[in-house]
Amino acid sequence: MPLPLAPLVPLALRLGVVAAVGYAAKRALAARTWPGRTDQRAEEALDDLAEGVTSHSPKDAPGQHNAGLRLRRTLRFRGKSYDLDAGLIARFRLKETE
Repeated sequence: MPLPLAPLVPLALRLGVVAAVGYAAKRALAARTWPGRTDQRAEEALDDLAEGVTSHSPKDAPGQHNAGLRLRRTLRFRGKSYDLDAGLIARFRLKETE
């Protein structure tokens, strides 16, 4: 006895459309991004940050304000431990141009 496949056609069409839209979105996103790079100097600067939030304005750079943030925690979830190490360095510089 043959298997009736006609009732599965609408489901297959919907799944096909969802897969095609997901594939197109992935391709469009990949075309607009670049691989980036890892700068070892930046990695070392992030490793040297003290834990907590810091903020200062250097005297040799008027109009510049620097900020840093480092958060180190151990998270435990369902019997497993995860080390979280988040670092952020920011610079805001405002210069008048002529």
